[in-house]
Amino acid sequence: MSNGELANALFQACQQRGIMLATAESCTGGMIIAALTDIAGSSAVVDRGFITYSNEAKMEMLGVSAATLKAHGAVSRETALEMAAGALARSRAGLTLAVTGIAGPGGGSVEKPVGLVWFGLALNDRPVAAERMLFADKGRDSIRQDTVSHALQLALNALRQS
Repeated sequence: MSNGELANALFQACQQRGIMLATAESCTGGMIIAALTDIAGSSAVVDRGFITYSNEAKMEMLGVSAATLKAHGAVSRETALEMAAGALARSRAGLTLAVTGIAGPGGGSVEKPVGLVWFGLALNDRPVAAERMLFADKGRDSIRQDTVSHALQLALNALRQS
């Protein structure tokens, strides 16, 4: 499915369940929330998008702790979990998606290569979950598009399982 089709499917799933959605995005810079707001009537399910590219933004807007960032870095399971939980606590949403990763072309390391993305997902009444993906390094745009696709599919799967 294309990102547009995935966004539409997620929109419909949220609408059927009467659930609002918010995102907390770093490496995608708002691409996930943009895919959802491209849909006419998206205000029925989209609450807000937090674009938290810097560590300061993650702390100020989402409540990610400085200790987490210092100990684990911005691209980590712990940060993704805190981003998703922070978006849930700071919005009217019942479902939040968080992404933090290394889209490249630079910034990667042996431990955290270009293409590494951590996803966080918070859904009311369920524990916050995180998932790690390592996308092929086919360039910055490809990694970001793959991240949007995976995030939308992750949220759709979570709603189908709830």
